[in-house]
Amino acid sequence: MSENTAEELKRQSLTQLRATAKSYHIRRVSGLRKDDLIAAILEAQQHPDVAISGVRPVQRFDLTSDGELKPAKPSNGSTLYGESHTSRYKKPSAQEEHSETGPHSSSNNDSQGSKTSSKHGESAHGKSPQHHRPSEDDGLPTSTAETLEERLAEITPKLGKYIVNEGTLEILPDGYGFLRSVNYNFKPSPDDIYVSQSQVKRFRLKQGDSVVGIIRPPKVGERYFALLRVEAVNGRFPDTLDDRRDFDDLMPIYPDQRYVLEYDPPEVSTRLIDLFAPLGKGQRSLIVAQPKTGKTTILRNIANAAAENHPETKTIILLIDERPEEVTEMRRTVRNAEVVASTFDEKPENHIGLAEIMFEKAKRLVECKHDVLILMDSITRLSRAYNVCANNSGRTMSGGVDTEALKVPRQLFSSARNIEGGGSLTIVATALVETGSRMDDVIFEEFKGTGNMEVVLDRKLSDRRIYPAIDVFKSGTRREELFVPDSEREKVVLLRRYLTNHNAYEAMDFLLDKIKGTKDNEEFLLSMNK
Repeated sequence: MSENTAEELKRQSLTQLRATAKSYHIRRVSGLRKDDLIAAILEAQQHPDVAISGVRPVQRFDLTSDGELKPAKPSNGSTLYGESHTSRYKKPSAQEEHSETGPHSSSNNDSQGSKTSSKHGESAHGKSPQHHRPSEDDGLPTSTAETLEERLAEITPKLGKYIVNEGTLEILPDGYGFLRSVNYNFKPSPDDIYVSQSQVKRFRLKQGDSVVGIIRPPKVGERYFALLRVEAVNGRFPDTLDDRRDFDDLMPIYPDQRYVLEYDPPEVSTRLIDLFAPLGKGQRSLIVAQPKTGKTTILRNIANAAAENHPETKTIILLIDERPEEVTEMRRTVRNAEVVASTFDEKPENHIGLAEIMFEKAKRLVECKHDVLILMDSITRLSRAYNVCANNSGRTMSGGVDTEALKVPRQLFSSARNIEGGGSLTIVATALVETGSRMDDVIFEEFKGTGNMEVVLDRKLSDRRIYPAIDVFKSGTRREELFVPDSEREKVVLLRRYLTNHNAYEAMDFLLDKIKGTKDNEEFLLSMNK
């Protein structure tokens, strides 16, 4: 049998190499990589009379004076094959392992398809993976600070050519992933950071994880930045994630804590919502709005109220199929919130991809016991995008809505919940009605019974330039007694009874007149006793 050189073997495919290895009677080759196969074949050519295994070399044993078998000691550090086994099958160092870079072609990065969340189990034999324990020779600085901010402040000046960056993980079907940037609305971009498959498995990363880590710039011939070491996942150190449970396994309960929305005395909209439709942590809320009723303004005020009164809450503003100028205004006027958007000139697939990655990100944060608030405008336009991209099931409801089109939007909206033991996902989504499209009415009817809080906006009030155009009679919250004090709730009930003698215009005119003369809702309710 003619011998093959290393160059000839490198030109062969993996299947051809396995066939060549079997011709040399090399055992257990199915699990070997290409480089290991080439090394085993070259060794078999040098030692044709020795049986070679694809897993480990054959071990010699010596018979001791006590009659026991002990492994033979190789002479001069050599094994049966005359070469140190540890040098040939050496485990890569942490620096080499972390420095894996992505493919040179952009097709793997730009390819779209099913972006389902990849679930990674524990390592073999039930052992927990090593988290945030870099080896001593990886060349990266370490820190023992207790908080992430202190740790990053300590190691950043020592990084040299490396930098600290963050992103939201999107896992591709091949197992590796990229950290997408919020500056590009989490779409593929030149700023993406490659995350190797080994890192995904080691830290049990999931679709939507928010990862902070040390990265290096691309080398010659590479196209992406590469993640060297993970510093934090969803705001927590990697070695504290062993107790993380899947979102679907968490126990949902009724909201029992409140988002206080009044933050500025002149801002009446949030004060009225606080009174007539209080928002709890874990609420599934709908803002039912006709066109030109000020729904986007109300979302912006809710976001600013959360930033003022609940800075620990992770606020995400998700704008779907929106006008570009409204996206710019939202980013400039909202504080302490992550604004992501897809404009109406983009493909429906972009709307769907953005919504799914943001909801996955929110779920990962809730798994780490964070409170997350998603403000979405609008769930109607997202459902339209799903209807356009839905596979034709052959059954269509009135308005041209496919029967399968609303399945995923309902799943996304139903993910809002309060979690027993900590963490909550609150969704406030706008639903369009009376737009002249039968499809929008059908979509609203599908979501009407799924929420547990509704704020209804009235076009008649907005036509009279009365803002906020909230219909206080139709707005309300289910089980509000769980997080609203009894004294406040009783006074609101009396106020509702008094307002029933008026129409919507007269009721709002009365409320605006009384509420603007007080600095907060507590003072307003006390003034009712006079």
